[in-house]
Amino acid sequence: MELKEYQQRALAQVKAYLEALNRWRAKNEKVVEAAGKEAALDVPQKAWEEVGGKNYRSRKNGLGEWLPNFCLKIPTGGGKTLLAAHTVDIINRVYRQKQIGLVLWVMPTTQIYRQTIEHLRDRDHPYRQVLDIASGGRTVIYEKTDRFTPEDVVENLVILTLMLPSANRENKETLKVFKDSGGFGAFFPKDDDVQGHAKLLERFPNLDAFGDGKGLFQRQVKTSLGNTLRMLAPVVILDEGHKAYSERAQDTLRGLNPSVIVELSATPTEASNVLVDIKGVELKREEMIKLDLHVFNKESTRWKDTLLASIKKREELETIAGKYEANTGNHIRPICLVQVERTGKDQRGGNYIHADDVVDFLVKEYGVDAGQVAVKSSEKDDIEGINLFARGCPIRYIITKQALQEGWDCAFAYVLTILTNPASKNNLTQLVGRILRQPFARKTKVRDLDESYVFCYRQKGANLVESIRRGFEGEGLGDLAGQVVMDADESEVQGEELIGLREKFRQFAGKIYLPVFAIQQDGHWREVSYETDIVSGIDWNKADFSVVRNLQLNVMPAADTEIIVTLTDNRAERVKETGRKYRTSADAGVDFVFATRQLLEAVPNPWIAHNIVRDVFTVLEDKHAAVMVRTNCVFIVQELVKCALMERDRLAEEVFDGLVRDKTLRFLLLKDDAGYRLPSRIPIRKGARRLTREDNTQLELSLFEQVPEDAFNSEERSVAWYFEKQGQLLWWYRNLSRQDYRIQGWRQHKIYPDFIVSHTKKTDKTDFDKVFVVETKGIHLKNEDTDYKKKVFKLCNKLAEAKSWTELGLEFPERKIVFELVFGDEWQRKLNAVLSSA
Repeated sequence: MELKEYQQRALAQVKAYLEALNRWRAKNEKVVEAAGKEAALDVPQKAWEEVGGKNYRSRKNGLGEWLPNFCLKIPTGGGKTLLAAHTVDIINRVYRQKQIGLVLWVMPTTQIYRQTIEHLRDRDHPYRQVLDIASGGRTVIYEKTDRFTPEDVVENLVILTLMLPSANRENKETLKVFKDSGGFGAFFPKDDDVQGHAKLLERFPNLDAFGDGKGLFQRQVKTSLGNTLRMLAPVVILDEGHKAYSERAQDTLRGLNPSVIVELSATPTEASNVLVDIKGVELKREEMIKLDLHVFNKESTRWKDTLLASIKKREELETIAGKYEANTGNHIRPICLVQVERTGKDQRGGNYIHADDVVDFLVKEYGVDAGQVAVKSSEKDDIEGINLFARGCPIRYIITKQALQEGWDCAFAYVLTILTNPASKNNLTQLVGRILRQPFARKTKVRDLDESYVFCYRQKGANLVESIRRGFEGEGLGDLAGQVVMDADESEVQGEELIGLREKFRQFAGKIYLPVFAIQQDGHWREVSYETDIVSGIDWNKADFSVVRNLQLNVMPAADTEIIVTLTDNRAERVKETGRKYRTSADAGVDFVFATRQLLEAVPNPWIAHNIVRDVFTVLEDKHAAVMVRTNCVFIVQELVKCALMERDRLAEEVFDGLVRDKTLRFLLLKDDAGYRLPSRIPIRKGARRLTREDNTQLELSLFEQVPEDAFNSEERSVAWYFEKQGQLLWWYRNLSRQDYRIQGWRQHKIYPDFIVSHTKKTDKTDFDKVFVVETKGIHLKNEDTDYKKKVFKLCNKLAEAKSWTELGLEFPERKIVFELVFGDEWQRKLNAVLSSA
């Protein structure tokens, strides 16, 4: 599955932190060697500061060692489990430098647990595919009741799934995780091996043990799952991490002696170390969620009227979905979720709306087929084991009270019908989150199928909208809270309104062109394609992999303190003393298929990728013993992919420059559909907040009469306010990512500048003579990507100077275009200089 841009950026940040951890870990080893353990550095904190993190909260594991712990803040629908699987891969490749080991995947609710383990076990699911590629096809999924051996952990990537209450030491019902068990005896010394138990307790002082140190057997380590985990230094993936911040839960998890803890949460607590913070607007831009959200508040006091309105909407959506499937082949079956007040079999009656009341109305009064209706409650689960995405699945209605609050995931859910006045706003919050996911994680381009709908009654409209907006914040989508549309009556016109240019700028409607890199094909110009025109032109024979061919390999793999292998009595003693992992004859050796799959990230042709892998490993095996190459296989592949990505960008730049030099690739203003011109009207959601000036007065220089506030982050808003104060500017336009003007350079992802700004012509104050294309970036985002954008903008400026608009036959004489990249720590100074020289 191709990752979205924000997902790639998130994983790049994780990788940067882990690489910093490696560097500081090496420095710390030298410090400890010179000055002793007392002088040990807080490595996780040092690495955090190196990557620009703030307010790191240091923690230690059960052995008193500094514990790397960070949080991925990802809104509902953002693909947090997919990112978690990729994070496991990065931790193994970069930090642990191996393909195998133990991962403890902790989940807070039964619903999340069932869904996650089902996906992890499905070899065709993207989550499992990521893990299989990471492990070279050696992934095994276990639950807490399963038994595994030292060989399993040595030879495989073991994913152990666990419910949060099971990890909470104080939960009496689940203490069996920490009780003595016969299933893990292979990890421990024999009962009569007093010295072996003593050494084990010396290495892991926090192991549970029998005895008080006196008598014949002194202290004997319990052969429990909990103790086994403590010796294996697992990577902990903590789903819905904000639910694990009781002292009990935190002490228990840290007491398992993990090597890393990774939290996943849409709403982390203040105690979390947030490494990655994904905003809701990024999900919207990447087409991950169904917005706008329409709220229909029925004035009728009869709940059946509200239910009937939602039925009609669902049927309308299914008709539209049928036409969409006929045109595209993509199946969507819109589902309506109905929240009721009671579901228990003995709770029907009185003034409460029961699930059976809704079933009777749907089936007996409206005539819905009984097979299309399901109830999901603590007592009854009609959707258990059913694939709701299957074409043959009949379910159209799911009735619940609270059972779908968290973890339930079906992108076909479009309509939420609220037949209750929830005592807690969180009930409404979580159910609203259940209808936001976009089918196939991409827009259908059919407006009705790209939005979501809520029906309710007996509600105060303003309070309801505010509650749902708070619900967005509870899903990590607070920055999109303005995208709730309150529809007082479903007969009214809904959705968006088109905003035109300001009256003083209407002379420019449809006439403001911006240049794109274009190639001529069959007598017509078209925008350059990264895959078709650039990557396809790379000559991989020119790629330089000498850095990888000359790698210095470790004689032995890095010390692994997370596992003690007790395959035989003699070997067990050695392993316990050194803390080293010993690979047995079951080693898989060099897996060329695994290596080739990893390399496809950079080299899209599998045959070329396979040849590169073969060549590199052949050279290394000529220089080093075969066992050393096998031992360092993951490290070699990691470095090979890193080198290939750098070479791809280098060679792609050569291809791009060559096309520019021979004028096959031109930077042109194209008047037909192949080019780009600023729109004459923009859509804005009805009811959305409009941006105002800093003093709360109306905008005056924005190209359009109104601009939506949620199109700006805080820094972009400051830049817009700055433009409003510049007398030498005629107008400015907020360029939206993935929608508006873009520049395709020699790297895969297009550049979407933040603003288009025009400079007032000195001889005519109603016209402009220069256009500025401005990209703003926070100071913390200065990186390799920044250097790339600078080079692209420099080239754009060079090519834009070559011709005036007059020479291109367009209407505006002697206009120039300038491309600028400015940062959060310098943007105002830089823009002052640029505008004053214009």
